[in-house]
Amino acid sequence: MKKIIVFIVLIAMSQGVFLFAQERTSFTHESEFYYFNFSIERVLAHRLGYVIIYRTGANRVARTFLPLEWFAATGATGAIAYLNSGTEWPSMTVFYRNGEFSHVLLRLRRNRLHETWGVIPLNVNIDEYFHDIEEIRLQF
Repeated sequence: MKKIIVFIVLIAMSQGVFLFAQERTSFTHESEFYYFNFSIERVLAHRLGYVIIYRTGANRVARTFLPLEWFAATGATGAIAYLNSGTEWPSMTVFYRNGEFSHVLLRLRRNRLHETWGVIPLNVNIDEYFHDIEEIRLQF
């Protein structure tokens, strides 16, 4: 009889622990960041920045202009991660924080002979596209 009473008391105590436990915090915190990732079709280097031609859909491409100042220092608006040989295709990831443009990450081939690197002809003047750029202009 004593064993049964001890057993019932132990079960009641073990179940009673849950009554006094603190409420568990949920892990459903949403990040203030969100991003868009695009495959890069072509990167055109210019003395004032980069022209990025990226894929927006199956048969659609768009372009954006990124000034060199964005990539000048640590903690700047832009960063470049160079890819070595492999199967990963160059891409552009644009990050937004609380709905406003935060920064851009380019993953580009280190080898400038890769098919995604291109050349802007010398007689084409695109300098005006690199002035007064505050945020990236995306097309979907």
